[in-house]
Amino acid sequence: MEWVRQLLAMAVTGVLLAAAVIWLRRRGVGRPAAGLERGRARRLELIDRVSLTPQHSLHLVRVDDRLILVGRSPAGLVRLAANRAPSRMEELE
Repeated sequence: MEWVRQLLAMAVTGVLLAAAVIWLRRRGVGRPAAGLERGRARRLELIDRVSLTPQHSLHLVRVDDRLILVGRSPAGLVRLAANRAPSRMEELE
């Protein structure tokens, strides 16, 4: 009888685990970080990050056709600069 109880406990644990995974995926936790999402190109992309100290860093982010330089510190985030990102033709010139 003990093995039946253990088997039932494992089955219940598996069902709960599967339900948790499905619930988290519906909320976007299990989605890949890069590439296409539901046939749509991502609008936000981290281009580069430079660590200045253990608590301070610079992040270069592309949002649509804009490049934004963001500073991070223990006090929070601050936008340092923003401009239009160069197109592929402008990069070749």
